[in-house]
Amino acid sequence: MAANNLVRGRTIRFTWTDGPTKGSTHEHVFHEDGTVEWHSAKQTGSPGSTDEAARDRAPAERPRYSSIEVTDNFWMVSYLSISGYTLTVVLNFEDGSLVGVASNDEKWFPLRGEFQVVS
Repeated sequence: MAANNLVRGRTIRFTWTDGPTKGSTHEHVFHEDGTVEWHSAKQTGSPGSTDEAARDRAPAERPRYSSIEVTDNFWMVSYLSISGYTLTVVLNFEDGSLVGVASNDEKWFPLRGEFQVVS
């Protein structure tokens, strides 16, 4: 792991512009221990604001993730959820864009979006 990891220990909001979740926003918390949790984020205009009720309905899943530096400002992040879907994205910290793939043992979906580091 790089000393200047741009993902580990951060909360990053993904807004999907293409793919099966197009139009939705999810906040990902990349914990220092190498696990990630995510939830739907309701945009209310202030950074870090979320739909607390939706997040509190079910216990958060916390699978392990990998964050790998591709270049100084490009990072690949991947994790496997208990639903059987793997999310793999490349984050471009130069312009805030992301590209990736969501897949399981039967389906494969290309994704595009934007991201914002919340904390």
